[in-house]
Amino acid sequence: MSTNTQRLPVVFLPHGGGPFSYVDMGLPASEVEGLAAYWRSVGNLPATKPKALLVISAHWEERVPTVMTAQQPPIYYDYYNFPSAAYEIKWPAPGSPSLGRRVRHLLGEAGFQTAEDAERGFDHGTFIPLGRAFPNADIPTAQLSLKAGLSPSEHLAMGRALAPLRDEGVFILGSGMSYHNMRAFSSKAADAEAESFDAWLHKTVALPPSERDASLVRWEAAPSARSVHPREEHLLPLMVVAGAAGDDAAIVPYSGKVFGKRISGVQFG
Repeated sequence: MSTNTQRLPVVFLPHGGGPFSYVDMGLPASEVEGLAAYWRSVGNLPATKPKALLVISAHWEERVPTVMTAQQPPIYYDYYNFPSAAYEIKWPAPGSPSLGRRVRHLLGEAGFQTAEDAERGFDHGTFIPLGRAFPNADIPTAQLSLKAGLSPSEHLAMGRALAPLRDEGVFILGSGMSYHNMRAFSSKAADAEAESFDAWLHKTVALPPSERDASLVRWEAAPSARSVHPREEHLLPLMVVAGAAGDDAAIVPYSGKVFGKRISGVQFG
């Protein structure tokens, strides 16, 4: 891919729950609009229009890092029991087989085995937030899977390998949630756990890069870590983004609530 002189930022964004902000889920309007407004702001971050988007979604895991290569990816409605309108949401962004090849090359140089999937569609970790961030759906987009085993250090290494894309016009986005305990979303008692973990997250991403990455690897030592993330797939996209960030400092441009639980978005660069 050709070089772009403007290095793009990297972002970890929360994608809400299911078709969040597209259908009425009985949530307070302030929660819904707060997150939707943040998504829209993400679309305005690049100073120039990105050549492509690369999304690492919490909703895709494979044995080895796997990248979408469809020319026109379908929508994969990977949620259940919502009103019919939730299955009519469209985000017809084109795919980017060339980006897929570049991703595989970079990861291969870093020692990763990789694969590609020409059938995979955009899951809701992509089409829900990016439908607000990039409503014109006119930027070539590819998704990259998580790697089975969910090793924080491996996902940081994946991000480091992908960092050159930032200088090639590719906007890298990690789509997950900084709180993700499905059984506790309705529990008021879990609110304090979400707050304590979120406070740790804010402090951690603000550390110098080497300390930041070491703390992310040890995320299970954070306050209420396993209560907030019984399974860590929704936190791992942050690891990829932090790896791609290199020496860039972080800011937390969004800290709000979904289902009453504190969640945050993180930006580097």
